[in-house]
Amino acid sequence: MRYIGLTSLLLMFLFYSCNQKNDRTHRLITERIQYDVDIKSPDPDFDWWVQNIEGSKREQFVKGIIERAYSGEVDIYDYYFNNKLSAEEVRMIGYKCDTLTFQRSDPPYDLYDTIVEKKLDLRDITRIRFLEEWTLDEKTMEIHKRVIGLAPLARNYNESGEFRGFMPLFWFYFDESYQGIKE
Repeated sequence: MRYIGLTSLLLMFLFYSCNQKNDRTHRLITERIQYDVDIKSPDPDFDWWVQNIEGSKREQFVKGIIERAYSGEVDIYDYYFNNKLSAEEVRMIGYKCDTLTFQRSDPPYDLYDTIVEKKLDLRDITRIRFLEEWTLDEKTMEIHKRVIGLAPLARNYNESGEFRGFMPLFWFYFDESYQGIKE
């Protein structure tokens, strides 16, 4: 019985010392860093792999993110306020419905309404915003990045079709401790 207790104590000491060793070699650089990555090259003259994920892989990646978000099987958060969104709220991101009234060009020149729907086009998602934690292995000088969350960014256009910039759609967190965090 005494040997079991002594063996357990020795194993706990070894386990603790191994963990301490890792803590000393990996130094936290930053708890959070956020940056954008193009996943579709903005310049067709670049080599195919520069700021780009090959077309079919990019489409599969984006489709997978959006399908999981739409299904409600993962928690999705509003980009600006970090409130949890329902699957229906997520599906409404990028959706716009307008009723336009026109006048007929022939007599009696009646007015008529036309409903115009605009849905999120997955081809417009050409960037991903990453939220990461970075640590440094002081022995090897390797930087280790841990993805905490990501936000797909869609190209955004005004009514006349001019590019306005990128619109963040939502946050998808991989680390539960960051979900719903307020800045």
